[in-house]
Amino acid sequence: MGFTDIFKKSFLDGFTSMELGFKEIIVVFLITACLAMYIFLVYRVVTRRTFYSKNFNIALAMLCMITAAVILTIQFSIVISLGMVGALSIVRFRTAIKDPMDLVFLFWSISVGIICGAGLAEIAVILSLLLTIGIILLDRLPIAAAPMLLVINTNSIENEGQILSVVSKFSKYSKVKSRNISGTSMNMIIELRTKQESELVKAVNSLEHMQSVSLLSHDGEATY
Repeated sequence: MGFTDIFKKSFLDGFTSMELGFKEIIVVFLITACLAMYIFLVYRVVTRRTFYSKNFNIALAMLCMITAAVILTIQFSIVISLGMVGALSIVRFRTAIKDPMDLVFLFWSISVGIICGAGLAEIAVILSLLLTIGIILLDRLPIAAAPMLLVINTNSIENEGQILSVVSKFSKYSKVKSRNISGTSMNMIIELRTKQESELVKAVNSLEHMQSVSLLSHDGEATY
């Protein structure tokens, strides 16, 4: 037996298969299923309805279970683990993540599956509780109010000065985001923050040559 054979034998002996009985495997899957359902419910509650995807939420729960199964299988043999790494490396995922919070839940689901598969369910439970508390607290923390969008259509391009003057009376922060001119007509979009929403719309609409005035709220990133 040469040095290479001895090295291979000692390397494989260091990764002897784990003796997991049927009951232990069932317990792992039950705990993982409970945490997967918990992630499913938290995602449904926390995620805004306009961005909620039921299929993505179901995928989070299933991904948690699949990851746990992969980790359990890897623990039985180093050869199987290397084969799985090779098989998974050729899979390419092209699904775009639209909301950054979806990425958080995706990593949360994968992490829970890995931790439960490794037999450390206590860590998975603590992690899930801490993430839930952190997400809820940070989501409700009033860091800055999201700006609003004032959409204005007017028949006269000479109205811009009057419009900005009225806006400045009701809002300390305002910025022209878009200005489109077609002949003598003009369309403007102004980003602003105000607590006098109704008064602002009425004041702008009372100007001459106004066609329509709309004040919209949005859930985009706040501008500081």
